[in-house]
Amino acid sequence: MQRLATWLKENRVTEVECVVSDLTGIVRGKISPTDKFLYERGMHLPESVLLQTVTGDWVDDDIYYSLLDPADIDMVCHPDPDAVFLLPWTAEPTAQVIHDTYNREGKPIELSPRNVLKKVLALYQEKGWKPIVAPEMEFYLTKRSDDPDVPLQPPIGRSGRPETGRQSFSIEAANEFDPLFEDMYDWCEYQGLEIDTLIHEEGTAQMEINFLHGDPLALADHVQVFKRTMREAAMKHGVLATFMAKPISNEPGSAMHLHQSIIDEQTGLNIFSNEDGSMSELFRHHVGGMQRYLPELLLLLAPNVNSFRRFLPDTSAPVNVAWGHANRTCGLRIPESDSQNQRLENRLAGADANSYLAIAASLLCGYIGMVEKIEPSEPCSGRAYDLEDYELPVTIESAVEQLEESAAARKYLGDAFIDGYAAVKRAEHENFKRVISSWEREFLLLSV
Repeated sequence: MQRLATWLKENRVTEVECVVSDLTGIVRGKISPTDKFLYERGMHLPESVLLQTVTGDWVDDDIYYSLLDPADIDMVCHPDPDAVFLLPWTAEPTAQVIHDTYNREGKPIELSPRNVLKKVLALYQEKGWKPIVAPEMEFYLTKRSDDPDVPLQPPIGRSGRPETGRQSFSIEAANEFDPLFEDMYDWCEYQGLEIDTLIHEEGTAQMEINFLHGDPLALADHVQVFKRTMREAAMKHGVLATFMAKPISNEPGSAMHLHQSIIDEQTGLNIFSNEDGSMSELFRHHVGGMQRYLPELLLLLAPNVNSFRRFLPDTSAPVNVAWGHANRTCGLRIPESDSQNQRLENRLAGADANSYLAIAASLLCGYIGMVEKIEPSEPCSGRAYDLEDYELPVTIESAVEQLEESAAARKYLGDAFIDGYAAVKRAEHENFKRVISSWEREFLLLSV
């Protein structure tokens, strides 16, 4: 705490945003004057915030009271001094401090997404393995809109005109929003977010930011902070940034591609490579585990009903657990690289996924594969989009069922987390089903 106190004083921080991530990825917490924050050495929050839905509602009472104390007690939140970020858009010097959550006995709260990722990383540590990840975040820029019934429209760029077609990898199309991205890069540097390449993706005003590879927990923190940073930068420039998986009809969805590899902590070498640079047996088993268990844990990578719109046919998203070398039509791609950078790219996660849970699920599947020595299928050398068997849940209902029935998920992530997460997603879907869509009004109103 002393190191954090010194840092806050050196940066003349007057306010501290004390935050945790709920299951949906929404940041919740308190804003505190710095002096009060240092005096209290953390914060207390109702543990029930971890069972809120994306709409702010609550899960069914039976689940709620089976997982939480009926007295609606507080959890104890301790700041992580390695997860502190200055906020460049605030009027006064303000820091965001990510907290870890514990119960009154000092045990980590099982419903906390950050604790879920820590639990998975502990499995690797026991084996002497250090996972390395590098997320790629896709998102759309759109015009501002205050009517959720009106489809989103492309924003106006520097030229005064909106994009009218897809401009994959176009430098000029990305340059249309140079002032916005200059602020975004400056703000990320100010916060210590290690982002790398910016590209224009396939969709109209769809962009992608790549992160430098690094520690999974730190990168999960950085993705969470980056989403907010990107939205703030967009609003400053009069547009919106959205990480919805499928925000616009007839446009590609937005993914969070996860590159992952593993370093032997004793030798510092990549365990995915043999001495001659070929795939190691551990790498094959890692791929096998991904193929075997990703269908059961897909809900952690595709958490919303909108997530599954990205998996519709002809949407350029891989709806399979096929794997292949440099094959972007596969859900599991092996990029070309040298032996020390041998890695797997998981292309299934949506940009809307909670970064802690998506990284935890992806690493867990590979870990189980290595422990259970699961052999993968033969690599796919052709077009995996044309595979007849999707091999994955294609609705959120089936994804919830597969997660609830997964013995592996319960063994490694705990019954409390699986039951709580599934309950949140069921509550959100029930809420969604109550909304009458514009499609129903358009085609059924006067026709049936």
